[in-house]
Amino acid sequence: MQSNRRVFLKGSMAASAVGLAIGAGLLTPRAVMAAAWPQAAYDAKGFDDALKGIFGVSGATESKDITVKAPDIAENGAVVPVTVESAVAGTDNIAIMVKGNPNPLVCNFKFDGAQPFLSTRIRMGKTDNVIGVAHAGGKLYMAEKQVKVTIGGCGG
Repeated sequence: MQSNRRVFLKGSMAASAVGLAIGAGLLTPRAVMAAAWPQAAYDAKGFDDALKGIFGVSGATESKDITVKAPDIAENGAVVPVTVESAVAGTDNIAIMVKGNPNPLVCNFKFDGAQPFLSTRIRMGKTDNVIGVAHAGGKLYMAEKQVKVTIGGCGG
């Protein structure tokens, strides 16, 4: 009985401390966010506009050091597994893009000293190329892989 009371008191005090910190403005959702949200990049309707929104530049060059793995045929465009890896030294950011989607920028991952590798599932509206774009040393590198979609996932 005593231990339950102690656990309850410790939890109550911790919750009170967090509540006071939020009330005092010490903890805010903006302070918790790691980076600013690039809204213009995600709203962009064109490939180059999306690149400029994320990286400030466009014009990625093809590179054999970027690997994009995706299925040749995706039976459902709502869940297409994609893996992107960069062997370019100093890669600090990888974005996945699909030009034929209503908004080409699918996702953007930042790597702060971590291995530049990501694996996720994306949505595709129709058959198109999945493009992995890596940012390293102020330059953009890319690789692409065509994925045939039988049932569209972006409103199709």
